[in-house]
Amino acid sequence: MTASNDPLNNTAAPIPTAPTVGQRLLDAAEGLARHTLPPLRRALLPLAAAAALAGGAWWLSQQTQTIPRGQQLVRTNTWTGGVGVLDEGRAWVLPGVHEARLLPARDWVLQAQGLKRADSAQALQTVEGLSVGLEVSLRLGLDPKQLPMLARKLPERIDAELVEPALASILYKHVAQHTVRELFSSQRAEIQRRVEAELRTQLAADGIVLKGLNFGAVDLPADYRKGMDALLAEGLAADKMRFTLELRAKQSQEAEINANTERRNREIAAEAAAREQLIQAKGQEEAMKHVLPFKQRQIEQRQLEAEAERQSRVKLAEGAAQARQIEAEGEAKARQKLADAEAYRIAEIGKVNAVQMEREGRLITKHPLLVQKTLADKLSDKVRVIVAPPGIAGSLMGGPLDAAPAPATQTTSEE
Repeated sequence: MTASNDPLNNTAAPIPTAPTVGQRLLDAAEGLARHTLPPLRRALLPLAAAAALAGGAWWLSQQTQTIPRGQQLVRTNTWTGGVGVLDEGRAWVLPGVHEARLLPARDWVLQAQGLKRADSAQALQTVEGLSVGLEVSLRLGLDPKQLPMLARKLPERIDAELVEPALASILYKHVAQHTVRELFSSQRAEIQRRVEAELRTQLAADGIVLKGLNFGAVDLPADYRKGMDALLAEGLAADKMRFTLELRAKQSQEAEINANTERRNREIAAEAAAREQLIQAKGQEEAMKHVLPFKQRQIEQRQLEAEAERQSRVKLAEGAAQARQIEAEGEAKARQKLADAEAYRIAEIGKVNAVQMEREGRLITKHPLLVQKTLADKLSDKVRVIVAPPGIAGSLMGGPLDAAPAPATQTTSEE
């Protein structure tokens, strides 16, 4: 019986396994050591160790995982149970030692595409039974305190397998309680608030934080949209008319209020003007009580000044009259004295002239030719007069004054 047929040997024989890269390197190193020369065996041992280390380093380099930007790696040690959260970069993930999962490190936005169109299979139903589509956008994030638990429990597709079903179930419940008009306008904000509050609570139980929810456009069937547009147009026209009437009523009220305000302002202004005039009249009356005596004193003072001025002018006139009288008396006396002096002078001159004439008469009587000489001197200094004695032939003048006229005398003139 051979060893291969021995059942004990079969049970004791090891099960052949596929050699690893390190084992292959070790076998190659051992084979090389057996076939080399004995002096070289000691040198081959360090080479085999270096080859083993190189193989181990290469194997370890293949066990790293790259963490992309915007993601984080949750790594769990299966031996110790420790959990670590690593940011972007590279991290060791050893098989059999670590369990790792990539999770979002930032907030992300989810657009619910299945609820967007009214003709889709996930369209919402209003209270009228009408299928509508609604654009819904969510801003989500992971609770950093629950990352180890989330790494184990969250599905691979968080949006499709967890968030969208929760959103759809809540929207179906709330939208089915309202009409399309309320979803459009009147109850839109309230529906959004309620859906956001309920969805935040439901997602928080799974470690997902809802940071925002917004409703977008509402998609309606084409026929209903046409009717809705016409209804909205009529409603807008009615609202416009109502707003116009309210505006005109408010404008009328405003005009009435402005008129009343203006009337009150005029009344207040008139009362203020009347009070001001009354105060001015009272002030003038009080002022006149003090002004009248002052004016009376001014009039009396002016009368006294006029009387004083009149008396001063009278005194000045009297003084001027007396001065003119004195001047006239003095002038008369002076003229009298001048007249007396002139008369005395004339008398004296007459006396002197009489004496002179008497003397000249005696002289002329004694010398009668002086008459012709004097006459000739008075005629001109250009005339030469030759006086000849009387009785001489060719004489100019002759004979005494009382004698008969003699024949004409002959005169010659020279230039």
